[in-house]
Amino acid sequence: MSFPATSHKAAIQPKVDRATAPGLLKVMSKLKGLFIPVFTLILCEILVKNSFIEPYLLPAPSSLWDSFLQLSTGDLWIHIWTSTWRVFLGFFIGSGLALIFAILVGLNKQAEEFLEPSFSALKSIPSLAWIPLLLLWLGIDETSKITLIAIGAFFPTYTNTVAAIQGVDRKLIEVAKVYRLKYFQQIKEIILPAASPGILTGLRNSLSLAWMFMIAAELIAATKGIGYLLSDGRETSRPDIVIIAIILLAVLGKITDSLMKVAENWLLRWRDVIKK
Repeated sequence: MSFPATSHKAAIQPKVDRATAPGLLKVMSKLKGLFIPVFTLILCEILVKNSFIEPYLLPAPSSLWDSFLQLSTGDLWIHIWTSTWRVFLGFFIGSGLALIFAILVGLNKQAEEFLEPSFSALKSIPSLAWIPLLLLWLGIDETSKITLIAIGAFFPTYTNTVAAIQGVDRKLIEVAKVYRLKYFQQIKEIILPAASPGILTGLRNSLSLAWMFMIAAELIAATKGIGYLLSDGRETSRPDIVIIAIILLAVLGKITDSLMKVAENWLLRWRDVIKK
């Protein structure tokens, strides 16, 4: 018995469509994310060129590009590198200490009673309030800047990790006891894996906050960095430099957050969740 050629092609076609559809949807999803930035740039260009907005208040995107090219021939890349290594060093120090204290507090009731009230009070202190004390203790060199960034990176990781550990399902611990796992085996094989989504969320939040604290740190007395560009643009009445610095912060923050998200998805690839 033979089948028409057309019916054979029709049977194959849906498989091709199903194979190519996810890739096309992913590309369209990325393009949707570019809509608001591109629309904003075009709108600003039109408003400035038609004198609805004065250039000294908001430069046109085309002139911002010219200013960026001028800065890139100078010390722009040094400023970007300086801010980036400050952020990552402060992030690793702050989030590393936060993980140690959070695991201790999350697993030990006595440690929670001693440490949690103090950490909760310190968490409420604004970043700018630390600056005078850090200047008095550590001076205006790199140590005070890294310390301020580390303070900013500490609390999101600490808070999310404690909440994730204390939110582990008690039934999992009971299963571990049934299998006679020792205490440290329970921590390694049950508690930390179950709490890892919350821990990684805290680390992503800490990295984002590290960029914010970096600006406060570089406004202290820096001669290099994106925060210095912001301050220099304000003092010289150069809104183009200020806006370029803000855009750089947004781009760098997005890049680092995307890298953290990739690492998070890889580390949590064992999960069976709605969105992969």
